[in-house]
Amino acid sequence: MFDYPKTHKDTIVDTYFSEKVADPYRWLEDDLSDETAQWVESQNAVTFDYLHKIPFRNAIREKLETANNYVKESAPFDRGGYIYFYRNDGLQNQSVVYRAQGDLSDAKVFLDPNSWSEEGTTSLDQLRFSRDDKFIAYSTSEGGSDWRTIYVMDAETGELLVDKIDNVKFSGIEWRGSEGFYYSTYDKPEGSELSARTEHHKLYFHTLGTSQAEDELVFGGENDPQFRYVGGYTTEDDSFLVITGANATSGNMLYVQDLRGNGERLCLTDDDSADSDVIEHQDGKLVIYTNLDAPMGRIVVTDAQKPDQANWKDLIAETEHELSISTGAGYLFASYLVDVQTQVKQYRLSGEKVRDVVLPDVGTASGFSGREKDKTLYFTFTNYTTAADTYRFDPETGVTERYRQSACTIDSEKLESRQVFYTSKDGTKVSMTICYRKGIELDGSHPTILYGYGGFNISLEPAFNPSIAAWIEMGGIYAVANLRGGGEYGKAWHQAGTQLQKQNVFDDFISAAEFLITENYTSPEKLAIRGGSNGGLLVGACMTQRPDLFKVALPAVGVLDMLRYHTFTSGEGWKYDYGTSSQSEAMFKYLLGYSPVHNVREGVVYPSTLVTTADHDDRVVPAHSYKFIAELQAKHAGENPVLIRIDVNAGHGAGMPMHKVLDLGADVYAFCLDQMGEEPVL
Repeated sequence: MFDYPKTHKDTIVDTYFSEKVADPYRWLEDDLSDETAQWVESQNAVTFDYLHKIPFRNAIREKLETANNYVKESAPFDRGGYIYFYRNDGLQNQSVVYRAQGDLSDAKVFLDPNSWSEEGTTSLDQLRFSRDDKFIAYSTSEGGSDWRTIYVMDAETGELLVDKIDNVKFSGIEWRGSEGFYYSTYDKPEGSELSARTEHHKLYFHTLGTSQAEDELVFGGENDPQFRYVGGYTTEDDSFLVITGANATSGNMLYVQDLRGNGERLCLTDDDSADSDVIEHQDGKLVIYTNLDAPMGRIVVTDAQKPDQANWKDLIAETEHELSISTGAGYLFASYLVDVQTQVKQYRLSGEKVRDVVLPDVGTASGFSGREKDKTLYFTFTNYTTAADTYRFDPETGVTERYRQSACTIDSEKLESRQVFYTSKDGTKVSMTICYRKGIELDGSHPTILYGYGGFNISLEPAFNPSIAAWIEMGGIYAVANLRGGGEYGKAWHQAGTQLQKQNVFDDFISAAEFLITENYTSPEKLAIRGGSNGGLLVGACMTQRPDLFKVALPAVGVLDMLRYHTFTSGEGWKYDYGTSSQSEAMFKYLLGYSPVHNVREGVVYPSTLVTTADHDDRVVPAHSYKFIAELQAKHAGENPVLIRIDVNAGHGAGMPMHKVLDLGADVYAFCLDQMGEEPVL
């Protein structure tokens, strides 16, 4: 038995629609208190004491280090007579920006985020060139936080200018000529910047050479509509400013303003039940992506002077497959998800189809974006068993050739992936991809990790991950289920996993586990479930609903307190998917019925659990994980360990340095195998 740290209980009770709900661990929400810090330290001491005693933990980390130790380079892009690209030599904590003039073999380091902090915990977020390529604005994150700092540099000399924008959050960096750029942020909240609620996003314009205090408030003032998320960007020809406003992570209103004079701001659509974006302007016409009245997405065109939705006309009509769009070289590239596999079609801006783009194999292609003047475009191709290669595409001829082959040393020929379709509880057909070593015998004996997400219209598309491939080489199976709530089959698929239908997502995941067991891939004693963020909620809900079905549960940075998630940082914006406890009595009772923090029961034997989170996570605050593990440790019966691993100086995941990635991966895999009674094949 584990000697868990003592977590004292408060007597706090909240009342929701006349029903009283206790919240004994509310004090753990205070991330500034010494008591919380001491609790974190004591929990980590117990967890790491166990993890570091697993005899094969270090060997697994060495395996992951070897798997990830190869040069990774991005596609190149031309700016101001130079060629830029990102490169990671293998195990660098952060990728480095390189620059060359002509011959890439003479490329020199241009921007190295590894020099910004001793442990590589400060990361590069965005890098944007001015229209004339003379200036670069880039944003950085410290410790994985969503708060950003923007710096500006001379692109020719690499020297920093005086411009510095602090406290930026959920923002693009969008230049208007070389005069300056747009960015979005909130007023700094009172209390903890990592957990306090943020509201009323605002769009600003920063003029080069001035102080942040002088920046112009463009949208989000007292006389403007108030939104939780505001974005602003210019069309490539700098003719129009496009503004998006949203109160949730799905759906937005859309505005444009003519920048060539004193043009008024015009509303294209005030229907925020749909997602809409301007993607191009040409000859007085605006080209728009929308899923308004088209759940799978369509492309429309409208007069820029009369752009409201009443005047929209189809340019690329909706099909039966989910659509995303990119632009480059004066063309539109329509990417369709067909049973979670990419198909790409090339169109002229007139809507005339040019060709079906031939892809190397079945899997995921991404890219095909660039400036209108670009003569060559690039895309990457990958699937679960093929490391990402970069391809060069000629938009005039349609000819594709491999530009750079991955240097990954894992032998893909020994790996296999199989897409299956299983039936969920209500009869819905759901896709799942199962990855394993070729030639394995389906005898139910294999240690298996089942991964899922199921939310926010996010699609889990096939992509190679060397750490997952290493898990397979060590004898494991890795399965990914494309649950409702995601975007794999359009808006209806997403909505089928939201609010009062959220249980569909959990049922889909549970059915995926039952399929793996029934088909003899694994057994309950060899099955782990894993997911992060909304996927952490998925794991938390499924392990509390069906604790008998899984040996190991791995909820990462999870949304686990469904009654209070909307009171932290930008959590209110997730209400499209979840609803809130204040929305209605019916919604409150539904959330209470599956909220992981509120559904841990006394005396139940739960799976061996390793909750993972980070102290700088200001997307899903770590209090969710703290409260959940406190409930588990207080009520769980049996000898399965229920532990929490809290990363220090890390956030929700983006920008995590490589050494932390490897440590986390080794701990998760070692925990799984140790609890399953297995040893890795090394």
